[in-house]
Amino acid sequence: MAQSAEQTVRERMESKLTTAFTPQFLKVIDESHKHAGHAGHDGGAGHGGETHFRVQMISPGFSGKSRIERHRAVNSLLAEEIAGGVHALALEIKAPGE
Repeated sequence: MAQSAEQTVRERMESKLTTAFTPQFLKVIDESHKHAGHAGHDGGAGHGGETHFRVQMISPGFSGKSRIERHRAVNSLLAEEIAGGVHALALEIKAPGE
């Protein structure tokens, strides 16, 4: 998937998650400001401070999948962002009705 240099890390994550999981609900929250001065927060060097995220998502694709299977699927999809400077990724992911 080609990525635009103008896109923020949050926007790239939202785009990938939307394409892969067709969620009924998706919110990607940049929580980097809460971690200023902590290990893993680069103060914006190359990432605009985008280092800590929370993903809230409800997708039919998670039906019948364990919590670990869901987390592995999201982490695999976002491997490029994680390798590129995302230090923390909190996942709140559910199937509809959960």
